[in-house]
Amino acid sequence: MTERLILSLDQGTSNTKALVVNSLGRVVARSTIPVSRTYPRPGWVEQSPTDIWQSIVDAVDALPEAYVRHIESVAITNQRESVLLWERASGRAIGSCVSWQCQRGETLCEQLRAAGAGPTVRAATGLPLDAAFSAAKAAWLLHQDSSLFSRAEAGELCLGTVDSWLLWNLTGRGVHGSDVSNASRTLLFNIHAVDWDNELLELFSIPRPALPRVLPSAALHGEVVKLRGLRAGTPVHAIVGDSSAALFGQGCLHPGDAKATYGTGTSVMTPACESTSAEGLLVTIAWGRNTLTYGLEGNILSTGGTLQWLSDLLQLSDGIRDIARFAAKAKSSGGAYFVPAFGGLGSPYWDKQARGLVAGLTLSTNTAQLACAALESIAYQVRDVVDAVDRVVARPIKVLRADGGAAANDQLMQFQADILQRPVIRSASQEIGALGAAYMAGLKAGIWSTTDEIEMPPRPWAEFLPAMADATSERLYKGWLGAVAQARAHSSPTNNHKTA
Repeated sequence: MTERLILSLDQGTSNTKALVVNSLGRVVARSTIPVSRTYPRPGWVEQSPTDIWQSIVDAVDALPEAYVRHIESVAITNQRESVLLWERASGRAIGSCVSWQCQRGETLCEQLRAAGAGPTVRAATGLPLDAAFSAAKAAWLLHQDSSLFSRAEAGELCLGTVDSWLLWNLTGRGVHGSDVSNASRTLLFNIHAVDWDNELLELFSIPRPALPRVLPSAALHGEVVKLRGLRAGTPVHAIVGDSSAALFGQGCLHPGDAKATYGTGTSVMTPACESTSAEGLLVTIAWGRNTLTYGLEGNILSTGGTLQWLSDLLQLSDGIRDIARFAAKAKSSGGAYFVPAFGGLGSPYWDKQARGLVAGLTLSTNTAQLACAALESIAYQVRDVVDAVDRVVARPIKVLRADGGAAANDQLMQFQADILQRPVIRSASQEIGALGAAYMAGLKAGIWSTTDEIEMPPRPWAEFLPAMADATSERLYKGWLGAVAQARAHSSPTNNHKTA
């Protein structure tokens, strides 16, 4: 085989994908393995570290061996902010992988916010002091047993995000590492000094010896020791968090470019300058190659998850597909607004005390209109973030590139273009994050020389242009803002930590 091939491993919240990408930037083989979650207490979400690693093994095993044995570079992209603990000597995981969705660290975050630590955390990390990020979960893992902290301090335990766990196992327990995009989501990493921050480590009581080495996203992170069919010594050339990988895969490489990844939640992200003011938004490291690229990001907590919740509530046999069919029948919400603040609101509000509601109900509101309101809530929340980005960047977003599961819905994409009053371009690929990681690895491996080479191959896409009058769009959005204000009426100034 003369083709140069890259293996991209995409470990997500609900499944693990393995893609083989050739030197034309095209996927020539793929596999998907589901990964389960458990909910041991209200607000707690866990996954099995063993199951996560086994899903990687099974996904690679499901690929054609003829491709796998010719892989010359490996890329990893992963769910961000989830964190786990394991023994350095045995490689045995201690407890579960605590998911990014888990809120068990909220008590610690509340205590630290009350003590005035929010501005310190924000200044160093670009992030609000919130339990969605890794630090408070990591503190919980280390302090659930009195002996764990001392063992971690002695270097006997490894603490890491999912990428670290995968790299550790791929390299035969040889490398405890991470990249800047994942490290920058932990609340422990200083995005200006580009290193673990001693003040934050002390704040969360995390010992530095337990943390991974951090390299740029595109780097020689290690070499594969053993994975079914893969040549021993195959280099891991890229590690990058899922949202950043999607940004790279969409070709959003410059300020003014932007993408939205529509999943369980939604990430809206644009490349930005490190010093960009970002009230209500997050400043993060998008990736590191020859230099660092910073990103301005808005994280929406419930989008596709809203549709799943409504489907479960209505006990629909075909889940989210039934919600989409109901919404298509309605064509409009009939004045109803669905604010999915199930666990509060994310960007740009960062309001933990907001509560979900449906506003504008009348006796004529039917199931189809309620489904349409749930679908429209996704587009409204994305506009909240896009407007917040436009307020702080020098080059406002002109076009939004879309990917992710919910982006496959034409009705949503058209309404998104209408409510934004700007074009939305949807990638036909459901694997844009895995492709982005593969492109980054291929550049590091020398398969491509410049980003121009990976932007040249034709890519299937669909364009949605605004078809709604601007005045109508603004009237509808004003109604949404009124509904959000009602949802936030439960909040008080001490509970709302938008700028924490």
